[in-house]
Amino acid sequence: MAEDEGFYIELSPHPTRFEPVSKATNVFFDEVNKQVFAVRSCGATGVVVKGPDEKYCTNFRMEDKGEVISIKFSYDMKVLAVQRSQKTVEFINFIPGLDVVEYSQSCKGKTTRIIGFNWTNINEIVFITDHGIEFYQVIPEKKTLKLLKSFNVTVNWFVFLPDSSLLLLSASSLGNVLHPFYFKGGTVLKLPKFEVDLPVIPKPPKLSLLERDVTMSNIYGQVYIIVLRHQQRGPGNLGAEVVLYQLQKESPAKKTDVLRLNMSGRFALNVVDNLIIVHHQASKTTMMFDIKLGGDFDGYINSHYPVLSPLPIKPFKLKVTGITSMSQPGPEITHITCELYSPNWIVFQPNIIIDAKLGCLWHVMLKLEPLVTMIPDKGRLMDFLLLRTECKMVILSVCKQALVPGHQCNLPTISRIFDKLNQGYRNYLEQEQQGTQGVEMGMVKSNRKRSQAVVDQSDMYTHVFSVFVDNRDVKHKFIVAVLMEYIRSLNQFQIPVQHYLYELVINTLVQNNCFYQLHQFLQYHVLSDSKPLACLMLSLESVYPPAHQLALDMLKRLSTANEEIVEVLLSKHQILTALRFIRSVGQVDTVSARKFLEAALNTEDKMLFYTVFKFFEERNARLRGHARFVPGEHCEEYVKQFEDIFGSESFMIVTAAS
Repeated sequence: MAEDEGFYIELSPHPTRFEPVSKATNVFFDEVNKQVFAVRSCGATGVVVKGPDEKYCTNFRMEDKGEVISIKFSYDMKVLAVQRSQKTVEFINFIPGLDVVEYSQSCKGKTTRIIGFNWTNINEIVFITDHGIEFYQVIPEKKTLKLLKSFNVTVNWFVFLPDSSLLLLSASSLGNVLHPFYFKGGTVLKLPKFEVDLPVIPKPPKLSLLERDVTMSNIYGQVYIIVLRHQQRGPGNLGAEVVLYQLQKESPAKKTDVLRLNMSGRFALNVVDNLIIVHHQASKTTMMFDIKLGGDFDGYINSHYPVLSPLPIKPFKLKVTGITSMSQPGPEITHITCELYSPNWIVFQPNIIIDAKLGCLWHVMLKLEPLVTMIPDKGRLMDFLLLRTECKMVILSVCKQALVPGHQCNLPTISRIFDKLNQGYRNYLEQEQQGTQGVEMGMVKSNRKRSQAVVDQSDMYTHVFSVFVDNRDVKHKFIVAVLMEYIRSLNQFQIPVQHYLYELVINTLVQNNCFYQLHQFLQYHVLSDSKPLACLMLSLESVYPPAHQLALDMLKRLSTANEEIVEVLLSKHQILTALRFIRSVGQVDTVSARKFLEAALNTEDKMLFYTVFKFFEERNARLRGHARFVPGEHCEEYVKQFEDIFGSESFMIVTAAS
């Protein structure tokens, strides 16, 4: 087994490095801007800020006014908020032209203490206190704050979800009554509170639901409150479980899903690509859950088990710069193996792990390629892959592998794979159509990133079928069967089939002299009529003469290919047949006389040329009252040819007679 094949979770290869925690340095993390603050000597000897990109990286110094409890920049990096006490938050402007004199805001109430704070928007901040929340507007120019709204709730702890500006407060003596608040553009909305089930209520009652066991995340476009429930293992008890509550706007959050961990101990949660990743410290393994893959439904709640057996995170080696030696001109680079599932790890949402003592911030990443062999059921594998982002090439490699000898799947399995692909393809087309209609009606189109992959016909043609049909180790009957199965699936989901797929079928049949089967496919409309397909059939006349008539019949059925039919007939010197055709479709008055006269003259059949010339003379007389061709028809050359062959006198007599 290759080194990468035994792991489906890994840490980002280039972690954010920062100064580790020490006696002189404290480290803080801001979940909103994803910034790490290394604060040396309370800021007096410097604050180094590392963020996801250069925009969020900076360093500065602050006056030492005591130990820092929390430190966070505003969204636009123009105002820094620092908490040094339980009563006050101080602010420093980082705006050019404004001085850097600190200003502060104290919480309301003599006995109130600040538990924490979060920026909710540019120049908007919320203080979470043990008595509720205080929502402020920060006015940097005036070095002051304006109270916008406050709510009174006895608070144990809080959780904040930056992506959705949602704040969750824990209340009650047990801590299991949760109050959600939603912040948007200067306003705050209190959503219905709800109660979390507790496995055991202690006597006397005490705080039982802790901050470390609750988080929030966006999963498949829905906000969930994720609760880790610790239970002692015993008869009929499978250990700890993760309970998901889906947040509602008008009613209390609804308990929807339970993840069975089948273990006990210390856990940490991440959400990666809509998957809930559960790290278990004791076993040093990670479990992966997908709530969209279905579970055991009891009429109320879905119970889920890991997608695969628990596996460790892929080992990580960290580059360390050593001391330069005399024999080594540059700094010595060594690698140390990091301790995975370290007690020093702190996990943040959605996919961040920080080791403050090591000075590293990683992003947890999903490895899709090893899953191809780990999930043997191709249908389930395809269900899983289709729900992931950046998975198109892996899906296409699975499709390609399923068609080659050695890994070849049977036709029913291949059919299931195609149906799953095209179901997603159909859903995507419908969403695109609805989005277009929404724009036309003045509705705002959603910018939410698609979570499901879309594999369309061009993807399958380019990466799978064009390679598949050239594989000499595959029998042509199987190739045709696979292609027809894909076409069937497209038709089932009412997706118009692109002509290049039909071309693959026809070329495969022709190369293997399967003309009878080709004839049947066309005669019984297994291959849908189209102009490109008709043109392809015309090109096959030399190897299969009936293809010419099959093509003409197809063009006639299309009823939008009259010009193409005329061109085909003229190219075959079937000029009189072409004239009869344009008469049958009522296009005699509009066709170009010059085109027919040129084709007739090229046959070197004088009587045919005479007949065609007289046909259009009669048309001229009927339309204009005289037999002459007008200059716009550009027929002067053919009039002269007619006079040279049959004489001008004959021409004039006929004209007069007309």
